[in-house]
Amino acid sequence: MSNQQPNANNTQLYKNIRYHKLHDYGTCYNDTTSLEEDFSMSKKLTVIPEQCSNCRICELVCAIKHFGVNNPKKSAIRVINAYPHPVMRMPVVCSQCRVPACAQVCPTNSLRCVDGIVILDKETCISCFKCVEACPFGAIYAHEDCDLPIKCDMCGGDPECVKYCPTGALRLIPEYALGETKRLNNVLSYTQMREIEFYEKGEKKTIRYAEIGKEEL
Repeated sequence: MSNQQPNANNTQLYKNIRYHKLHDYGTCYNDTTSLEEDFSMSKKLTVIPEQCSNCRICELVCAIKHFGVNNPKKSAIRVINAYPHPVMRMPVVCSQCRVPACAQVCPTNSLRCVDGIVILDKETCISCFKCVEACPFGAIYAHEDCDLPIKCDMCGGDPECVKYCPTGALRLIPEYALGETKRLNNVLSYTQMREIEFYEKGEKKTIRYAEIGKEEL
């Protein structure tokens, strides 16, 4: 897949967005990084729930990495199961939002965006846990043995959960590629349809996909 570069029409808009993120929520991106590097280097920890086997290895390696213990409840990623049917296994982890709701409610500004990762400053955090309540994805956790919130820090950019996931349910994907699979699947879904019905000026019409391109204009 080729790297996507910003075009001339959205360059200024992107610069304005980056300016506000740098000044409002900390340095989401290194200000010396070029616009092209921002687009090519920014990656998101992405979940593909259909490939999750519920092995929970991600929880174990995260807890071991950050706390040195084999305790999934101290992990910054949690696998949530939904039953009975359809069965869904969804690893829930921080989305590293560009405009993080957790940072907006933090009374001590202990959550700041650094190089695209929302980092918790353990020195200034007062353990109010407002960030846990504010996260729209429920991806910040609390544990009775931990004084501070448990939040994903992407392991400094090389997440252990991605490296050890045996099924590829956790991946690092460039931001510009997010949603690409769903867009493709949306297009491909139409190839399964033989015809569709629609109304034009109150008249019901049918268009058959085998006839597309042959209609009278």
